Order: sequence, then structure tokens, then C-alpha cells
Amino acid sequence: MKIHVEPDFSRNEQIAGLIEQISAYIEQYHHGTVQLVGIEGDTVKVRLGGACESCHLSEHTLQGWVAGTIRQFFPEVSIESVS
Repeated sequence: MKIHVEPDFSRNEQIAGLIEQISAYIEQYHHGTVQLVGIEGDTVKVRLGGACESCHLSEHTLQGWVAGTIRQFFPEVSIESVS
């Protein structure tokens, strides 16, 4: 019998994985991207690209989809957009 052991991903790896999943969704349905730039303490820095770069709703994408999803799992984290 094989025992299943859950992977032990760090918080930063988990956040990076969430951002990859969010980016895949945004790319598929809205032709935009979200790229992880870095994590400094409780601040996650991301860059919006593709169609999100010039979209007038990009702040809603950042705060709604990206920050909202990450805060569901990591409520202490703040999200910043960088150029």
C-alpha cells in the first residue's frame, strides 16, 4: 500500500502557483497576463501584460481577480502592480 504525502510547498511557491493559474485564465479568456515580479515580505509585486496593459479595467483585474484570489488564501498579503 502506498501512502500519499502532500507536497510541502513554501508560501512563496504557493503564491507563484496561484498567479500562474490566474494568468492562464486571464490569458485564455481576456488575452492578458499576470507576471510575478517578486515577493518581499507580505508584498507581492506583479506586472500586468498583454491586453491588460492598455485596458482601462486593469486596476479592477489587479484588485479583483489577482489580489482577491490571493487574499482568499493569504489574507495578510498586499498586491502591488509594477511597470
